[in-house]
Amino acid sequence: MNPLETAALQRLIDIAQGDTGQGRRVADFLPAWWNSASCGGFDLTILWGVDSSIAQDMVTVFSCLARVHHYPDTLGYGESFQLIERNWRSPATA
Repeated sequence: MNPLETAALQRLIDIAQGDTGQGRRVADFLPAWWNSASCGGFDLTILWGVDSSIAQDMVTVFSCLARVHHYPDTLGYGESFQLIERNWRSPATA
């Protein structure tokens, strides 16, 4: 990942770890990369409900995924994605 992609991903992780509507949408996007079988896919129309800067970060990360061919845990983001999964996919928030 290049520095711009890394920064975009970190911003998205930070947003997904928050408790907002934007965070919920980002928390739908990121886990779909990590494990779509258990976390679910990503409805592209969710992009309509995020701020344009967040949407641009999602596009940046999506473009990166097409190139790097790695899961986030193999890039050192496993703990962050586990936290997002726990926060947003637990029975209390599902």
